[in-house]
Amino acid sequence: MRTSEILKHPPLVLTNEQRHFYFDNGYLLLEKIVPEQMLERLRKVTNEMIDQSRGITVSDEVWDLETGHTSDSPRLRRLTSPNDQHEVYWEYASSDLIGNIVADLVGPDVKFHHSKLNFKWARGGEEVKWHQDIQFWPHTNYSPLTVGLYLYDCSHDQGPLVVLPGSHKGELYDQFNKYGQWTGCLSDLDASRLDTTIAAELEGPAGSLTVHNCRMLHSSMPNRSDIGRPLLLNAYSSADAMPYTPVPTPSKYFQTIIRGSAARWSHHDERPCQIPPDWSGGYTSIFALQQEEAM
Repeated sequence: MRTSEILKHPPLVLTNEQRHFYFDNGYLLLEKIVPEQMLERLRKVTNEMIDQSRGITVSDEVWDLETGHTSDSPRLRRLTSPNDQHEVYWEYASSDLIGNIVADLVGPDVKFHHSKLNFKWARGGEEVKWHQDIQFWPHTNYSPLTVGLYLYDCSHDQGPLVVLPGSHKGELYDQFNKYGQWTGCLSDLDASRLDTTIAAELEGPAGSLTVHNCRMLHSSMPNRSDIGRPLLLNAYSSADAMPYTPVPTPSKYFQTIIRGSAARWSHHDERPCQIPPDWSGGYTSIFALQQEEAM
């Protein structure tokens, strides 16, 4: 669905000013919009999941472990597909609040794609280099977006999400290295050419949402603070966006319509998109890829 068609539908949660800001800049920061009750439930479940990780010694299809992870002192990079790990995560991801926010930006018919929980652990949680999402999971159009939730307050020292406003309207970058290996980030040369003076750092109190378009250039710095920065991420698209490739992080909810109806016709954007490796054989994480682990 084109932007002009989306805007014909009255907003459900966002203001028209916020919608226009998103279409112009490619992102939104919605402060303290998730109810405290839901936030507390998500925190409780996350703490339970962290306790489960104490028995894990090597990264697997569910857990991506940071160096130094032990049962006594967990250090986690990612929980993969949290919606599949506990019903509370899916209850949040498929809620009216989130579905309506996404509908305000992609149109009335909303489809779920995937989820992850990036922890960015205290005192060293890794940086995420400049990258764009859509090359990981190309679709027939560029409606896909990611909604991030800060489970706790997130300040500069914790490595909040950083976006480059307006970059969703620019080029898509090659995210393979010079050896033809997928790294999931820009080359050092391409990154050095970005005008990072206009970058927006999306700090926010607990319960705040970050929303960014799939073409948006974004990154985050390491967490140098004594406080973790768990960011719960869910990706969605308009129902008429059809994926070209297997999802990197499979979920039983993949392609579930969370609002509106399934599409009978696909919408194709004429702009091309880079194709990633075949993820059907498995996937590690953006952290492992960007650090070129086991390449």
